[in-house]
Amino acid sequence: MTNKKYRTPDGYTADIAVFTIVTEDSKPFTPPIMSLNIMLIKRAEFTLEGSKNVEAGKWALPGGFVQPDEDAYEAASRELTEETGIEGIHIKQFGVYDKPGRDPRGWIISNAHYAIVPEHHLLKRKASDDADQVELFNVDDVLQYELAFDHKTIIEDAVAVIKKEILQTTAAKNFLPAEFTYSELQAVLSTVTTDPAILNEQSFARKIKALPFIELVEGKTTQRTSKKATKLYKFNELEVVKPIYTARYN
Repeated sequence: MTNKKYRTPDGYTADIAVFTIVTEDSKPFTPPIMSLNIMLIKRAEFTLEGSKNVEAGKWALPGGFVQPDEDAYEAASRELTEETGIEGIHIKQFGVYDKPGRDPRGWIISNAHYAIVPEHHLLKRKASDDADQVELFNVDDVLQYELAFDHKTIIEDAVAVIKKEILQTTAAKNFLPAEFTYSELQAVLSTVTTDPAILNEQSFARKIKALPFIELVEGKTTQRTSKKATKLYKFNELEVVKPIYTARYN
């Protein structure tokens, strides 16, 4: 029997914030300049049924309504593929958004997910379904846009999660060669932090030598990031304890 005392929501959606780190500039003998990017869709003017789309023409996170025969994770994966053509990436849930008035269609609750993947996973992105376009944007830029629904808030929260993941795990290795210089690792970390212990070149060059989850590649150097031969490092299999880059190691 349905309990009429309590009202149920008008809809339940899943949204997905997919991040990557891209190289903005790369010159010989110079460390790369990198930035944190997010993939967004531009909402189509009309739905597949031909009616006017809500928040049409605005940039938004990929997402859509959860169907009765699936959970939010399954819906997030399905909607990501339907709207962007991207599949096979690992997503994680990070928040629920239910503030009154967040969606003009009514009382809509969103279960938000995120992923951070190398850029090559997103090269085959192609807009379809409710999306007119799908593009990568620098996170700092996109937060200045007028986004659909409350997606600015969701993105801001997702960025905070991403920063912790990159700084408190070895996720940075997904954006580096197997053997890398200290300045290449520093470039990845600089996309999510302004910590002087990481951004200061001399300080970080010393710190990397003491990080127990990174080891020197013996007998090999490179000139990728400097005209002077520079040592190469690699991640080992050590299980790390958070936080990993700002902790003090003897």
